[in-house]
Amino acid sequence: MSAETLPEGIVRCDACPVLCRIREGKSGACDRYANVAGDLVRLDPLVVTEQVAERDGTVVPFLESAPDWDGRIVAEPPVFVTGIGSGTTYPDYKPAPFIVGAEWDGVDTVTVVTEGIFSYCGVKVKIDTDRHLGPEQAQVLADGEPVGHVTTAEYGSQMLSLGGVRHLTGGSKKEGTATCAAMLALCNGEAVELQIDGGSRVTVQAGKPPIVDGEQEARMRVGCGSATIGIFAPQWLGHADEVIVVDDHITGVLSEHQAGKFLDMKPGGIRVRGRKSTPGRYFQVAEPGSGWGGTDVTDPLDIIDRVDPKTAWPGERVLMVSTTGEDSAYFELDDGLNFVAKPMPKPLEAVVDRIGENCEPALCTVLFMGGAGGSLRAGVTENPVRLTRSVQSTITRVTCGGAPVYVWPGGGITLMVDVTRLPRGAFGYVPTPALVAPIEFTLPRWAYEELGGYTDAIRPLAEVLESRPDLRRERQAPDNPWPYLPQGSASPRA
Repeated sequence: MSAETLPEGIVRCDACPVLCRIREGKSGACDRYANVAGDLVRLDPLVVTEQVAERDGTVVPFLESAPDWDGRIVAEPPVFVTGIGSGTTYPDYKPAPFIVGAEWDGVDTVTVVTEGIFSYCGVKVKIDTDRHLGPEQAQVLADGEPVGHVTTAEYGSQMLSLGGVRHLTGGSKKEGTATCAAMLALCNGEAVELQIDGGSRVTVQAGKPPIVDGEQEARMRVGCGSATIGIFAPQWLGHADEVIVVDDHITGVLSEHQAGKFLDMKPGGIRVRGRKSTPGRYFQVAEPGSGWGGTDVTDPLDIIDRVDPKTAWPGERVLMVSTTGEDSAYFELDDGLNFVAKPMPKPLEAVVDRIGENCEPALCTVLFMGGAGGSLRAGVTENPVRLTRSVQSTITRVTCGGAPVYVWPGGGITLMVDVTRLPRGAFGYVPTPALVAPIEFTLPRWAYEELGGYTDAIRPLAEVLESRPDLRRERQAPDNPWPYLPQGSASPRA
C-alpha cells in the first residue's frame, strides 16, 4: 500500500475513493487502515486457511518419500491465502495486493488475492418460517431506513432482498449508511433487527433461527397442505375420516385429494372456504398471517364453509392440522353435523408429531451477492475480459475467503456466497458507502500467463507468509472444497 506523506505527520490512504487524511496514531473512516509512525498500516491481519485433512492410515510423508523430507516429524498443512486483510487494488489499475504462486499436486498455480470494494452488492436472506412476514414488494427497514424489500416466497421460506446500489447510493446519505451497516452486520454473522412495512419485526442472524415479533421460530413447514396430504395420507387411513391441512398457499382436504381417492376413502362432505384448484386443493382459504399454516386463522373452524348433509355423517372423525404440526385439533360431528372438539386419538397424535419431525429446523440463510467488476479484474490482468471468460469456462476458480461461490451465468462475474462458510470477520466497509469483501482467483500458471496477468508480481507462497507476520491462521471449514483442487473434486485426505 502506497501512501502520500503530507505535512504534520498526516498520511493519505488510497485504499478506497474516500482518500482519508489520517493523523499519526489515528485510523481512517473505515477503521481498516491507520497511521503508525508515518506509515499507512493495514490493521486487520491477513487470514490464511489451513487444510486439516482426515487421516486414512497412509504412511506419514517422511517415510513415504524420504528424499523430500525436510526433517519435521509432522508435515505442515496446506495453506491458502485469502483476501481477508489483504488490501485493495484501488485505484484499480495496479496489480492485486498478493499474487501468490504455489504448487499443488504437481501443478503450478497462481492465486490472485484482493479485497473488493462492492458498491454493486446485496444480501439475499432466506427465512425459514410458515409465518407471513409481509406482502411481496413491501419495504424492509433497518433503523427506520429502507434497506430492501420482501421478494418472492419460496417453499417453506420467506425471502428478503437487501442492499443493492439504489439503496447504497440512490437515496439519502442516512439510507445508504443504514443499508451498508445492516449488510455488514449480516455478512459478519451478527443479528440484525428488521421491520417489514405493514408486516412483522424480524431478527435475522445467519445460521440461527429467526425471531418473528419476539417469538423464536422452531420449524419450517414440511410442505404445502397438498404435499402434506400426499406424504402422510396412508398413516391417517382408518384413524380419521377427513383430514384438512391448513396452509396459506394450498390447503389440502384428504378425502377429495387424489391421495384419498387412491386409498378409496369415502367423501367427507366438508367444504372449506377459498378457491378450489384441483380436487382436494384450495387456494386463499384465509388471509396471510401468523396463525395456522401462515394464515390469520387461530380457530381452524373459521375456514369451514359448509357441511353437506347428504355426504357427511354423525360421528365423522375430522383432524385439522397445520403444515408444521405445531397447530392441530380433532373433532367429531354430532347428530346435527356440528363440530365437537375431542381429545386427539393416539394414532393421530403420532402422525402430527411425525409432521413436526419431518420439518427442517428454522434457520436464517444469508447470501452475499456482488459483481466483480473492472477494479477487481484489472488487478488480475490488463485485459479484464479474459478473466471473465476464464471464470465462465471454469478454468479460473473464484472463492471468497476460501469459501466456494456460485457464479451466475451470463455476462460479468456475478457471484453469490453463503456467509457462514467464510472465516469470522471476513467483511468490511468503506464509507462511500460500500462493502469490502475478500475475493480470490485461482488458476494454473500457464492459464494466468495466457490471461496477460502480472507475472512479474507473482510471489512464492512462503514469501507471502513471511511478509505478514501478523497473519491469522484459520482451519478450513470442513464442508468447503479445498480451493486448489480441480472443480468438483472432494477434499484430500492426509
